[in-house]
Amino acid sequence: MNERFDFGPDGHDDDGAERSIVYVRAVAIQDLPREVQDEADGATELYALHSAQGERLALVRERAAAFVLARQNDLAPVSVH
Repeated sequence: MNERFDFGPDGHDDDGAERSIVYVRAVAIQDLPREVQDEADGATELYALHSAQGERLALVRERAAAFVLARQNDLAPVSVH
């Protein structure tokens, strides 16, 4: 489940400045390592942010928080299913 996946090229801001894309997707708790499951406090899913190279960068509780986190770090979030 921790395989890297190349999601494609990075993107650009509206002003043409290069901005790295991060992909946001829901992840079922049972698909995560046991130590993460133990800290989930009853949640059934979390939201993962992945780099274009497929590396998991972060896990957060709420989808909106994933987008805020990405933007706070000058990344361009994109939702994937």
